[in-house]
This record gives sequence, C-alpha cells and structure tokens, in this order.
Amino acid sequence: MWRYLYSALLYLLTPAIACRLLWRGRRQPEYWQHLAERLGFYPKRPAAPVLWVHAVSVGETRAAQPLIEALQRRWPGYRILLTGMTPTGRAAGAEVYGDGLDQVYLPYDYPPAVDRFLRHFSPVFGVLMETEIWPNLLAACQRRQVPVVLANARLSARSARGYQRFSALLRPAFAALAGAAAQSAADAERLQALGVGAVDVCGNLKFDVSPPADKLALGAQWRLALAGRAVWLAASTRQGEEALILAAWRQLALRDSLLVIVPRHPQRFAEVADLLVNEGIPFARRSDRLPQPADAVWLGDSMGEMVAYYALAELAFIGGSLAPLGGQNLIEAAACACPVLLGPHTFNFQRASEDAVAAGAARRVADASELLRAVNALLTDKKATALMRTAAVDYAATHRGATLRTVSFIAQRALPAAH
Repeated sequence: MWRYLYSALLYLLTPAIACRLLWRGRRQPEYWQHLAERLGFYPKRPAAPVLWVHAVSVGETRAAQPLIEALQRRWPGYRILLTGMTPTGRAAGAEVYGDGLDQVYLPYDYPPAVDRFLRHFSPVFGVLMETEIWPNLLAACQRRQVPVVLANARLSARSARGYQRFSALLRPAFAALAGAAAQSAADAERLQALGVGAVDVCGNLKFDVSPPADKLALGAQWRLALAGRAVWLAASTRQGEEALILAAWRQLALRDSLLVIVPRHPQRFAEVADLLVNEGIPFARRSDRLPQPADAVWLGDSMGEMVAYYALAELAFIGGSLAPLGGQNLIEAAACACPVLLGPHTFNFQRASEDAVAAGAARRVADASELLRAVNALLTDKKATALMRTAAVDYAATHRGATLRTVSFIAQRALPAAH
C-alpha cells in the first residue's frame, strides 16, 4: 500500500519534476537531451547479455571504474550498461570509458518506466553504487528475478534515521536487495538494521581508482608555469563556503600565495566568478588562461580535472565540510599525495575522514579562520607538509583491495552460476 501511495505522489509531482528539469536545462542544456530515456524509452539494446551498473553522478561514475573494469575482466562475454541521472555523470562516463560500455539515463521511478527499462535491457544483474534506493525499481527487479546489489555502500547515521522515518515504504526496498557490499562495519550495521539481508564489509572502491597519468602531468605543467608560487586548493566547494573562505583569506592569507577554487557543481561556476568580481579580487578562470602573478585566485571552471588540481596544489581543503553538508571525498586527494584539511562536517564520509586524520594525511579545522591559519602554517612549514604528503600516500595504499572483495561478493550474491 505504501508503495502505491508513493507512486501516486510521484505522479502528482510530475509537473514539478518537469519544471525542475526545464529550469536546470537553462544552465545546463544537456538536461534537455535524452529526455525519452528518463521515461524508459531507449533506441537500441546491446547484442550481448547485459550487466547493469548504476552510478547517479560524477563521483559515483569515477568510483565505479575499478569495479566496471573488474566485471569486464571476469565476465568478458557480457556488455556493461552504465546508467546515471545527471549530464555531468554521463560526460564523466564518456571520458572514462569511451565506447567500452553503453550509457543511458535510469528512468524516473514510475512503475511503467522502470518496467520498460528492465524489459528493454533484461539485465542479468544490477549493481547500484553507494546508496541508491528506488522502491518501484527494486520491486520490479525482484518481480523479474533480477538480483541487485549495493556496491561501495555507505549510509551515515543521519541518512539512516531519515530512512527509518519512512521504513514502511523503504524497508521492503532494502529487503529486495540481493546484498550490500559496505564500505565499513558501521555502514554494514546500519544497512542490516534497515532490512538488507546479506551484508559484507568490502571497503571503499575509491581507494582502487588510480589517478590518470595525463591529469597528473597536467598538474605538474601548471606547477612549472607558476614558477614556484605557493598554491593551495579549495576543492568541491559548496554554496556559501567560498564567501566564508574569502572573508578569512582577506584577513589571514599569505599574500603571495595562489588560491585555486573549484566549485563542486558546474552550474555554480558563474556564481563564484561573480562573487570574486564583487569582492574586487583579481582572478583568472581556467577556461580562459593560466593565472598571472597579479591574480590572487584561479577559478577552476572545468570538469574532469580535479586530479590535475590536486597535483598542482601543495595542500587542499575539501569542500562541503565547513557548512553542514557532510563533506566530499578526500580519497582522490590522498591518492595524488595532496595533504588535506577538513571542516567539522564530514558525516557523509565519516570513516574515510577519521582514518585520514588518524593517519596524519588530513587535519580538521573548526571554521574558515582556523582553516586559513592551518593553510598559512603548512605553506610555511615545508617539513610538516612533506610528512602529511607521505602519510597521504601511505593512507591511500593501505586501504586498497575493495574491488576484488566486491566482485567476489557480487558473484556470490548476484550471479552464482558464473563463478
């Protein structure tokens, strides 16, 4: 009954969903492309049997790389179908995988749409990256006997409490999963409490993602071009954080250092540029040119180059953590040997953040003022920065191996006949 009520509400919200899609398309016209796929209509089906992997956006798409490559090696006779929900995720998939797999949008969770998706592609099994729970989709998969596994599954205490409030609707969806490969023991415990039957702790796939050599080389080229200038990075910043950082920067920053700001969402590039103009701060945009000595800020308005920014910077603040937004992934920075500074709010990446701090690869700050004091201290103390850089590399190396454990778990839970 609760799923029927959920579906009815979804239909009632259709005009709002359409308006939001149209509104987002004003800033990102790519949202207006492939609209039929969002309702479960697709032009063609791969000739080979399909293994389906869902990665909602950019972060999950990149994190899925070692898993997808391992699935391709283990079952070469199958074709990977990668679904997502955002144009940026789709673009990241095209960049990472090229023609090595098929990409489409996962339809919205309308019963007829998910039925059309499953009927069209007939996947042998599905892998949902992290925690993507759609009641109608999972009910349809269970009805059609398509096993679905959560991979790289994480669930913060806050999110678990939110799911519990709607347990009548969501508990059957969690129970419909064939299993969950959790990032940590705490994630596993929370997933089991919500109804997932088979859970195993497999670790975080993001540790197995190797930084692309061409992006590392690009960052090294930028560093040479800056002729020894001190550089620090504010990575994946979210709404309101740039203003906090710039206010503290005016008071505390080393005046000859360069601040590189890379907003988390591309639709905010222009907004942050306007902020810099209004603040009277000299800056350059990545899309225009390299920064000059007179520029205090370089705005990273590009996609798919975060590794290059980490390779350029002497240290990085990870956004989403000054404001109570849960933080962003710090693992990529560690893999690039970039020391990390974190704000107080990292509940979406709690285990990875705590482990990085314990390993000496990251430091936590309470607010923007403390962040700038830490930046100044590390930019002037090269020995401390070098120690953090070594700790970051060791931290990243220590936690590798999640891919093999996850593939083994998928084989046991989703495709036992193909061991």
